[in-house]
Amino acid sequence: MEINVNELSHYYGPQKALDRLSFKVKTGEIMGFLGPNGAGKTTTMKAITGYLTPSDGDVMIDGISVSKHPETTKQTIGYLPENNPLYGDMPVIDYLVFAGQLQGLEGDKLKNRVHEMVKVCGLNAEKHKKIGELSKGYRQRVGLAQALIHDPEVLILDEPTTGLDPNQIIEIRELIKQIGKEKTVLLSSHILAEVEATCDRVLIVNKGKLVADGTPEELRQQAHGNEILHVSIAGNEDQNNVFKALQELPQVAVVDFRNDKKHGFEIQSKTGESSTKSIFDLCVKNGWYLTELTPFEKNLEDIFREVTREN
Repeated sequence: MEINVNELSHYYGPQKALDRLSFKVKTGEIMGFLGPNGAGKTTTMKAITGYLTPSDGDVMIDGISVSKHPETTKQTIGYLPENNPLYGDMPVIDYLVFAGQLQGLEGDKLKNRVHEMVKVCGLNAEKHKKIGELSKGYRQRVGLAQALIHDPEVLILDEPTTGLDPNQIIEIRELIKQIGKEKTVLLSSHILAEVEATCDRVLIVNKGKLVADGTPEELRQQAHGNEILHVSIAGNEDQNNVFKALQELPQVAVVDFRNDKKHGFEIQSKTGESSTKSIFDLCVKNGWYLTELTPFEKNLEDIFREVTREN
């Protein structure tokens, strides 16, 4: 099912949380939803699930308006809120039965779905324990199980790995990737490496507006612009001479010394040009040793900082 967020705006008193925000999440896509604190991520997710009515705009789930037909759209959505509210005194099995009944499941269908969720979410060893006795990782698994109990086609996950240790993060990440093969998933997280490893596409919002949209690879390519190379050259003790020689290469736009490496330079090529061959030829001509020549790739954290920083 496709999610279509159309011109969404929302106010908390005088504060504007969303500012005409629009985007689509395609069927069967895992979308990473990023932004600094206060950017409007949770407000957007609440609007998609029907938990919150936006001040303006609408959300369509498979062409059906969330604001006009909330009961219909909620049947297709599974939601794991950031704080994962659970009943700590209930055993896992009892809680999943309760969650299934709230979604209208009963009889053999309810029993089979509870059994399947225990298996899919890796809860078999803990299924008879009270939720309050579980580790944070297992409580997150229970939260995912309740979100999936009615077999929704859309899954909204707000910070699903918050507070987990690295091993638990990997386990939940793999579970989400497995689920995402069959569901449309919108995933919010502050762990950028997790988003890059899990998601097919990334949206970044800032101050309620969309500031970046694309696959991780597309965002890296857009951020790169001109070619940037990390170069290290040995064989000449006067690095100022090397610096000047690099500056004079016709394909080079900017040369900077690197603080992180002795005899290191960061070189930006001119638009549409590559400096790799001319740098190699320069070293051969002068008898210098080219010990490093690698393209510099920005990661998702670099891109996030660029598009969300204050002017």
